[in-house]
Amino acid sequence: MYKNCRLCPRDCGIDRTKYNGVCGASSKVKVALVSTHNFEEPCISGKKGSGTVFFSNCNLRCVYCQNFKISRNGYGKEISIKRLYEIFLEQQKRGVNNINLVTPTCYVDSIIKALKMAKSKGLNIPIVYNSSGYEKVETIKKLNGLIDVYLPDFKYATNRLSKKYSGVNNYVESAISSIFEMIRQVGKPVFNDEGIITKGVIIRHMILPNNVLNSKMVLKKIKEKFSEDALVSLMAQYFPAGEANKYPEINRKITKDELKEIEDYLIELDITNGYIQELGEHEEEYVPNFDLSNI
Repeated sequence: MYKNCRLCPRDCGIDRTKYNGVCGASSKVKVALVSTHNFEEPCISGKKGSGTVFFSNCNLRCVYCQNFKISRNGYGKEISIKRLYEIFLEQQKRGVNNINLVTPTCYVDSIIKALKMAKSKGLNIPIVYNSSGYEKVETIKKLNGLIDVYLPDFKYATNRLSKKYSGVNNYVESAISSIFEMIRQVGKPVFNDEGIITKGVIIRHMILPNNVLNSKMVLKKIKEKFSEDALVSLMAQYFPAGEANKYPEINRKITKDELKEIEDYLIELDITNGYIQELGEHEEEYVPNFDLSNI
């Protein structure tokens, strides 16, 4: 898949065995952190934590990315597919609720191989595919039967915004079509006795400052297109990161009034399944320390 890379909607066609793709990734898997993460949605982290594997580089490359160090700057360590499947098994031994693949799109081919190898060696906890939502249906189809929980973002309601902040002009249609495929594969959310999700889709939306209308339009699209088939996670943890200081309108945190207006609209739409993140004072604390631990 990497020799003429068409894994994501950018369709760059670059031979990643020789050059880095637009995403910044080569054909070798690069990972920045393997950890037990306790700050995901309650049904993912629970009490035991989520077994996160943070992959370096990203196909969407948002200017405000809170993981800018690894997503845009490519910080991380290259590993083999064998090492990747060993990491999956090691995470399971730590007693986590799931394996959480964070920004995995650039490495889908390698992840498929590693998951198959790990499952043959006894990996049996849920696999979470945690992505920006900027996906190709054809790529998501390759994951059918390997992924239990999809955790896509739905960032933008218009491609004008996606072009401005993420450099792509086909985000909306890509997110919608890929989320439909995710739901088709895993169905409606299913939980175990401890309240941990074992199957299903959770659609995340992070509120951007000065973009209340965008959030309302995103929520309306979710209501219209995905109805009760997925959970919704409204995220208030935005803070200026990466190159956000180059865009004055998003160079601050969101306000209580912005969050309240969107919460009220959520109620108006009668979206009741999911989570609303509280507005904090130290949102930076949600960002992990990418120190190559456990790699």
